Amino acid sequence: MLKTLGKQIKEFKAASIATPLFMLLEVLMETLVPFLMASIIDDGVNVPGGDIHHICVVGAWMIVAAAVGLFAGLMGGRYGAYASAGFAKNLRQAMYYNIQTFSFTNIDKYSTAGLVTRMTTDVTNVQNSYMMILRMGMRAPASMICAMAAAFLINARIASIYLVAVILLGIVLQFIIRKANKYFNIVFEKYDDLNASVQENVSAIRVVKAYVREEYETNKFAQASAKLYNMFVRAESIIACNMPVMMFTVYSCILLISWVGAHMIVSDSLTTGNLMSLLAYCMNILMSLMMLSMVFVMISMSMASARRIAEVINEDTTLKNPEQPDMEVADGSVEFDHVYFRYKETAKDFVLKDINVAIKSGETIGIIGGTGSAKTSLVSLISRLYDVSKGSVRVGGKDVREYDMETLRNEVAVVLQKNTLFSGTIYENLRWGDKDATDEMCRRACELACADEFIEKMPDGYNTYIEQGGSNVSGGQKQRLCIARALLKNPKILILDDSTSAVDTATDAKIRAAFATEIPNTTKIIIAQRISSVEHADRIIVMNEGEINGIGTHEELLAGNDIYREVYESQNGAGANADFDEEASSNKEVNQHA
Repeated sequence: MLKTLGKQIKEFKAASIATPLFMLLEVLMETLVPFLMASIIDDGVNVPGGDIHHICVVGAWMIVAAAVGLFAGLMGGRYGAYASAGFAKNLRQAMYYNIQTFSFTNIDKYSTAGLVTRMTTDVTNVQNSYMMILRMGMRAPASMICAMAAAFLINARIASIYLVAVILLGIVLQFIIRKANKYFNIVFEKYDDLNASVQENVSAIRVVKAYVREEYETNKFAQASAKLYNMFVRAESIIACNMPVMMFTVYSCILLISWVGAHMIVSDSLTTGNLMSLLAYCMNILMSLMMLSMVFVMISMSMASARRIAEVINEDTTLKNPEQPDMEVADGSVEFDHVYFRYKETAKDFVLKDINVAIKSGETIGIIGGTGSAKTSLVSLISRLYDVSKGSVRVGGKDVREYDMETLRNEVAVVLQKNTLFSGTIYENLRWGDKDATDEMCRRACELACADEFIEKMPDGYNTYIEQGGSNVSGGQKQRLCIARALLKNPKILILDDSTSAVDTATDAKIRAAFATEIPNTTKIIIAQRISSVEHADRIIVMNEGEINGIGTHEELLAGNDIYREVYESQNGAGANADFDEEASSNKEVNQHA
């Protein structure tokens, strides 16, 4: 973990080294000041008649030492802030970069709220801890050691009081940190629950208001917030014990030093100046110990965050490019050869079982099946969003695992039922398909997707700003924009995963007709619930429980496939608005699988 995080210091190593050096210089100046003060009192004030010259010279040196210490403290703070902020920036970049390499399997491992927490709260905790380590982590122990050494040089008997106090406080501090640490290990996981509650509520605010569930959502958030509050209270309550124990020790040491020192001054074994220096060193030592305790507390808090950050940075993608990848996809042909697939290796059952089908380049293939029949899982293997568990998937005559993944995915455009639009204009969203697309190319793609109809009615046309997630356009409009975006990729394979479900049947027919005439050489794979969306396909695949139940043309399936025929009759007979998951009344097998 420390090695992983240490690599992210990178260009901020010089600042990370300069900060403790300036802190050390500040400590040396602070240690020198009591010595000079003792000299002023003993050799300047307490001598017969006083020595004004000595007082002025040593006083001038005290001013110089204070000025150097002030400068060192300022520079230490500046470089510390620069190093810690830069370290945090690199941690966020490292996590974000690695997340971009994640396969769907890796992404499934983490929640969205968890990743957001790691990149915000956790990084901030580590940043603050790093700042404390660079500054106080050097300053506190150095100040303690220097002050302790100076105190022993002045009077070992009185300095022993410091030593005993430091040992006792060290034991108490270790106990406090150990007790508090177990709560800090849990508390940041509670942040994930809190963020998840906020994210879910905000993204689904329309549903919340439609069902008048504001009170329920408020209570759910309050519970998550209360759990976080209780954990922090427990941890902070334990840490709060540190301050009274520390102050009790400080005042006890001052009283003991004053009492012992007074007796030693009376017996002429200690000077007044030396006692003043010892009291100053007492405060230095105990304040340094207090700062050191704060460093340990901060480190204790950030250790859980550091582990969570390192986990994301060290996460290896389950999908990797081959050593010498193929950089060109010959055509849009697709072949599934005895394909088995499951999302986790530990899963008992396969999601896809013994899939065998060959699709020619330029063919239009329809896929229908009930919810959970693994239609989306099947097409996800084509662009290698997941790897097969057994068998192989070939695109353009080659196993998809032989291709450079970027090359493969550039040739396979996928439009999902619930696709995503990003904040920006319509033009900017369309150019996700082709960043170099001209305005004319964008408009042509929208014509094919039947999106031009509503875009031209908008006040700013193609420069209309799309809100985050496409919240200011309807479901059907969003789907058509996503289809246009996919067409701009000019792919060899176009996959429509139930992506016209929010589009009326007339517009759906127009889109399919445009595909047939405008992109005849592109392999089109259409997943749908409505048979009308796929009945004109070259072939239709009927999926059932992860297996191919039937394959053929519309007429062939009507004649020879019970599931297809029953669904067709349910959608075109009395239940004309039924979808594939609607139970057919006359066939028990259909009721079970459709």
